[in-house]
Amino acid sequence: MNNFEKTSKSVDIKEFLEQKYEQYNRPEFIETDPIQISHRFTKKEDIEIAAFLSSEIAWGKRSMIIRNANNILNSMQNNPHEFLLDSSNKDFEKILNTGHRTFKTEDFIYFLKALKNIYENHNGLEAVFTKGYRKEETIFSAIEYFRTVFFELPHPTRTEKHIANVLKKSAAKRINMFLMWLVRNDNRGVHFGLWNKIPTSKLLIPLDVHSGNTARSLGLLTRKQNDLKAVYELTNNLKKYDSKDPVKYDFALFGLGVFENFSKIN
Repeated sequence: MNNFEKTSKSVDIKEFLEQKYEQYNRPEFIETDPIQISHRFTKKEDIEIAAFLSSEIAWGKRSMIIRNANNILNSMQNNPHEFLLDSSNKDFEKILNTGHRTFKTEDFIYFLKALKNIYENHNGLEAVFTKGYRKEETIFSAIEYFRTVFFELPHPTRTEKHIANVLKKSAAKRINMFLMWLVRNDNRGVHFGLWNKIPTSKLLIPLDVHSGNTARSLGLLTRKQNDLKAVYELTNNLKKYDSKDPVKYDFALFGLGVFENFSKIN
């Protein structure tokens, strides 16, 4: 008997996921999550820039992620959109000791240059992801196109590792999380729902160690690697429970894994 069957004996799996979704999808969740960084802002462009930068360093201890994301926004004078537009590339080069683990200052400086280029020459992050999405009407094409635009300027080769490459079957956890933050809108006070040109139904689960292990424990994921194939498998299985908003169950899977150690006790 697998863990899915053991769970199903006491409660239907959909009902179980819905209960955990309700439990964790609330403003209190923000207090310990990197999404809190973007909640400091009200201007659309500030929210999405802060969301992108904080999600792209979202690995490791969450307390460290939040601290370093705050440092990054502080270096942008807590006014990210205006900072990008008013600063020159030479201004960016003056930034020192700002980053997160292997995301070094030189990576951050290129991120600033790339974001400035996106807002000045490509109408902003939403426009880039939307244009990419419309190529094939998939999140895969959205991420692939975004990566191409992001690295169209001269850049350090080392920086490429900090933007997921779905062509190499990356799970793209951080970009999928960023898209989830910006696209989903269920009026619960956690996600922003600022982008309405990409359907929520097309989002992909931001698969990480916690959500992956929980999903396997529930029988929702059989693939052992946390790669793009696993993302598709898990997202498709979650669509059976909510075809319009499958990634909402990220709250359940992540919360069960991080706060309840579910995969370790089941």
